[in-house]
Amino acid sequence: MPLNAYRRPPAPVNPAKTLLMGFLFAIVLGTSLLLIPAATIGPTSASFSTALFTATSAVCVTGLVVEHTGTYWSVFGQIVILLLIQIGGLGIMTMSTSIALALGRRVTLRSRLMIREAMGELSLQGMVRLIRYVLFIALAFQGIGFFALTIRLSADYSLGRAAYLGLFHSISAFNNAGFDLFSSSLEGFVGDPFVNGVVMALVICGGLGFTVIAEIYRRKVNGVPGPFSLHARIVLITSAALIVVAAVFFFFSEIGNPATMGGLGPLGRGLSALFTAITPRTAGFNTLPTGNLNTASLFFLVLLMFVGGSPGSTAGGIKTTTFFSVIAGVWSSLKGSSDIQAFGRRIPHHLVDHALAIAVLSAALVFVATMGLLVFEDFGICESLFEATSAFGTVGVSTGVTGDLSLPGRIIITVMMYTGRVGPLTLTLALGQRAKKKVTFRYPEEEVMIG
Repeated sequence: MPLNAYRRPPAPVNPAKTLLMGFLFAIVLGTSLLLIPAATIGPTSASFSTALFTATSAVCVTGLVVEHTGTYWSVFGQIVILLLIQIGGLGIMTMSTSIALALGRRVTLRSRLMIREAMGELSLQGMVRLIRYVLFIALAFQGIGFFALTIRLSADYSLGRAAYLGLFHSISAFNNAGFDLFSSSLEGFVGDPFVNGVVMALVICGGLGFTVIAEIYRRKVNGVPGPFSLHARIVLITSAALIVVAAVFFFFSEIGNPATMGGLGPLGRGLSALFTAITPRTAGFNTLPTGNLNTASLFFLVLLMFVGGSPGSTAGGIKTTTFFSVIAGVWSSLKGSSDIQAFGRRIPHHLVDHALAIAVLSAALVFVATMGLLVFEDFGICESLFEATSAFGTVGVSTGVTGDLSLPGRIIITVMMYTGRVGPLTLTLALGQRAKKKVTFRYPEEEVMIG
């Protein structure tokens, strides 16, 4: 018998574990680079907790910081953060596959499986083409944003500084990261329609998902016939509805608040309401001081941060499709219908079950993190819940307490940022790949009282 007959068969591909370890490796690498003395402006290097927190926030495209990016980190440190944002936003598999294609290497079946799971696709067909779409879309939107912001900022800064600021903030906005180099996020541009418009457009496009943008391009630009897929329709309609409802809510909630919108003119009020409605769905920028918002506005922000963006995007949260599926399932149950319908199509029951599981487990994670902050930090329930949800949704908006976190608090938020970036994805993969066991027997059925 040949010797190779005794060789152990290759281990099965575990995309969830590989993606999880990929993000962890990027965080470790980023932490190591940020620990270099040249990464900070001061005479000493950053502490390990500060470097780890910042690297995790960048890779997980969150935007929460314990030290201000523009004044604490040097240009070298800022470039490291920017590269981590790009890697974390586009995804580990997108970057690694892009490098392989650039080197002329063949994309293996294992890599195609990883890409499919990372992008939330249902088929293995066209994975390499999808990666090319992702790179083209990302570079195109970031390039347009860079050019537009550079032109606008050149009126206030030198051309070199304006170009650097334009590059940094276009990449941060498209990847829904929320890192900024200004002293108070984008509060200085609260009434600037150009800066607001560019940043909001980048945030929305980055949060829609690459497959949806590619489908829009094929349908509207290339003229491919046929209706949009159910996934695209759910993403577009849910995203639009959340933006409109949130903008109206924030406008009327904050219009009488002198610390936020009360002192602004009509244009500033409209822009700030729309900006506040768009960016909490994982972007992390703000034009109004978040800590001065009304309690009702803060609670609504928590809901938006929890929902997040859409699958296959640079955004976090439980995702718009998960939110829609849960609502559709509840509505179907209230109607007493056995079918879960949306836009003339039926949504499979097992997908709604997965969506419900993701939503419940995600809420449990936020609850545990909030309890941890209440135990270790001197924060109120509102600040603790807001901080935990912002970390889980990879949003980066804060009421101003992030810099006051103790070491246990930093650890809690760091874990939440990592869990928020890979947790829902890994959970989706685990639920989606679970093999159906052959049922050999069934227990007797018995009803229980509900409600």
